[in-house]
Formats: sequence, C-alpha cells, structure tokens
Amino acid sequence: MRLLRRSDTGEFNTEEVTLEDLTNGTGKDKPGYEKVRFCGEQTARDDLEYFWIDTCCINKSNHVELSQAINSMFRWYRNATRCYVYLSDVKGYCIDDDLHSHWDSDLGTSRWFTRGWTLQELLAPRSVEFFSCERMRIGDRNSLKQQIQQITGVPASALQEAPLSQFSIEERFLWMERRQTKLAENKVYALLGILDVEIPLYYGEGAGNASKRVREVIDKRERCTQDLRLTDPRDDKKRIEDTKGGLLKNSNIGFLASVGSNGK
Repeated sequence: MRLLRRSDTGEFNTEEVTLEDLTNGTGKDKPGYEKVRFCGEQTARDDLEYFWIDTCCINKSNHVELSQAINSMFRWYRNATRCYVYLSDVKGYCIDDDLHSHWDSDLGTSRWFTRGWTLQELLAPRSVEFFSCERMRIGDRNSLKQQIQQITGVPASALQEAPLSQFSIEERFLWMERRQTKLAENKVYALLGILDVEIPLYYGEGAGNASKRVREVIDKRERCTQDLRLTDPRDDKKRIEDTKGGLLKNSNIGFLASVGSNGK
C-alpha cells in the first residue's frame, strides 16, 4: 500500500486517481479525482499527515501486490485512525452549522452501499464518517446505524464493533448478497477479511470456485479448533476409570483440581 501525504501548502503529493495516473501525471479530469481532493483536505482538517485510497495506492496490474493488498485490506482499514466515506451522489448543505439536506432519502439509494468492496470499509474501521458531495459531514457509523441497517441488512451490533465471529459464516455471506462487483470472484474476495480468511487469488475462477475454496479453509479451521478444544476434567476422569479400573479412593477432588488448574 502506498501512502499519500499532505504538504504544508495544503496540496497533496499526487493529482491522480489510479496508480497509472500517478505515474503519467494525469487524472485530474476524472470524476473520482474529487474524492482524492476531499480526502486530502479532510486529512488536513483532522491534523493527520498521511492518507490512502485503494484506487490510486495499489498497483493492480501487479498480481502479487494486488493479492497481498486484498488479503490485508481489512486489517489496514481496522488499523486506520479514521475512515472517510465520500458519497458523491448524496446531497446536503449546511446553514449556521446545522446540516439541512435531502441526504436522509438519498442515503438509501447511494451507490456506495451497493458495491461489494465497500462492505469491509463499513465494518473494519474503528471510525467511519460519512460526507455528502458538498463535503458536509452527515454522521458516523454509530449515529447512522439505524439507516445503515435498513439499507444493508447488516445488524446494528456489527456496526457497533461487535466481533464478527459472533455472526455465522452464512450470515456474513448474506451481507454481500445484494452488492455488486465488476468481476464475479471479487464478490468473494471482498469478504476475506470479514470471514477472517486468507487465500491466493485466481482471477477467472468465478465466484463458485472462490467460495468453495474459502469454505474449505473455514471448515479446516473449525475442525482444528474442535480438535484443540479444552477437555472437560469429568470426561478425563471417566476415561481413566473406564480404561484403568478407577481412581484411588478419595483422590477425585485432587485430580479434578489438578486438571482444572492445568487446563487454562
């Protein structure tokens, strides 16, 4: 992941949207450039020095780098100080520091909530703030949790940083069901961090094969966890009784205490 840096003059060190634009010095005329400009300016307002945007900070033509980035993205979002969501299709305006807008109705139809990759942007960071196309702050993930739950189907508890392991694998797959990606397998790859899984990326394999590989990793992990689970001392006591003819009289309490203390 490459970082962008704000300078003391208020400019940031790239005027580009993609890495190719960064290399060629182009991209200012692209619609997505406004998001880059906004992110840089908001970074300065929050007194942060560095920021990154996946569209221009990853070399997507390098398969090794892309694979590493996708497998690491959830963790990068989780470790970020702040996450800004710039909603270019949501309007709002500010009067006397109060936000008055059409955003409440626009929010439900925003394209951001239909994209596969933005699911991890919604769930991974500790701080997620939403801004309208006029760069007005609409709210954060907590203050908007009811609206977001209605739009996405993601439970409010997940939006409030409940461990994702509390939700079943099937439920987490369902969160992606109404979202879209340009490539079919990306609908699965975008879930890797949410499912706490890492796999090699094989573009062209399709969503079915990608999903199968992910589930195989999860099944293997669950079997391993079951094999390593802590044993119940009472089961051990019965096993020893059955195989060795019983324990010495009055030794039960000492045995149970010993196993309990060693089985933390």
